[in-house]
Amino acid sequence: MTMWGGRFSGVTAQEFRDFNDSLRFDYKLAPFELQCCLAWVEVLHEQDVLTAAEAEQLQQGLADLQTEIVTNPELPLATGAEDIPGWVEAILLVARKLHTGRSRNDLVATDLRLYALSACLQVGTALLGVIEALLHFAERYEQQIMPGYTHLQRAQPVLVAHWALAYVEMLERDFQRLQEASARMNVSPLGSGALAGSGIAINRTELAHALGFSRACRNSLDAVSDRDFVVELLSVASLSMVHLSRISEDVIFYASGEAGFFTVSDAVASGSSLMPQKKNPDVF
Repeated sequence: MTMWGGRFSGVTAQEFRDFNDSLRFDYKLAPFELQCCLAWVEVLHEQDVLTAAEAEQLQQGLADLQTEIVTNPELPLATGAEDIPGWVEAILLVARKLHTGRSRNDLVATDLRLYALSACLQVGTALLGVIEALLHFAERYEQQIMPGYTHLQRAQPVLVAHWALAYVEMLERDFQRLQEASARMNVSPLGSGALAGSGIAINRTELAHALGFSRACRNSLDAVSDRDFVVELLSVASLSMVHLSRISEDVIFYASGEAGFFTVSDAVASGSSLMPQKKNPDVF
């Protein structure tokens, strides 16, 4: 039975399930779902909804699932669950009681924010790695000169370092935008319920801090429906990829026979089965 199937007596059509079920893509939220569930166990135990024994049983079960997910991230796909909250409920025998006072609306909204915050951290780390590499490159070739180009024609001379530092500027802006996006998404919807709050008394600020958020969302209606942060993260990531594409295009040209300013390492190049003189910068 699905989490919402209590009032239904008929069987759901398979075509509807194929259209409606989301586990095939929201299984990626499993680590964050389990994190939210562990925090919610504490809330329910404090409110005497769960006994000490039930809380301990749930905590152990959730901790075991966390370990299994690390080993096999696609573990939820082996079940017929509708979505990631349904998977947890189906796996743990006392998980139906865990759902007291919350909705899939605020739960999935919280999972998605935690997922996005994790993605921000990964993208930010990657951007800083590229910035650091460009700074080292600029320092190494600080005094080297090459032509600057407009319309693929040699224009004014520039320092190689100046070329590299132009991309540092772009990627630093990307990193700043990422930090701003991260700050806006760093608020917790959990406890907002389906739209107008939970049915039990909880301290949403304490719950938000327990999950690592800076604060709780102020408005429950906005909290469960807001996906602005996803669009913002995609926008920042897309712009970062445009800048990385520009670097790549420059390197491809500068390493070509027509320009010949750069030499690409054998470690990141391929050759031609027909033309042995070729060295292809395929990574870029």
